[in-house]
Order: sequence, then structure tokens, then C-alpha cells
Amino acid sequence: MLELALGLLLLAVIAAVFGFGGVAGAFAGAAKFVFVIFLVLAVAALLF
Repeated sequence: MLELALGLLLLAVIAAVFGFGGVAGAFAGAAKFVFVIFLVLAVAALLF
């Protein structure tokens, strides 16, 4: 899950470098969403 978030973040940076602002924003939003899910699952795994 963390690898997916980092991959999406990398795609967002590459898209931003090439000038695709809308695509970069979409990838950044998706990366943030996946990272939050990863954090919730990691904390749940530690508690239970």
C-alpha cells in the first residue's frame, strides 16, 4: 500500500515536471488518499 502511494506521488512529480498540472493534482490527491488508508490500516494492525 505504501509502495502504491509512493508510485502515485512519483507519477505526480513527473507529470508536474512535464507541465500537466491537472494530471499531477489528480495523482497527488490519489497518493494522499492511499497514504491515509495505509496509515489507518497500520495503526489498526498495531492496536489489534
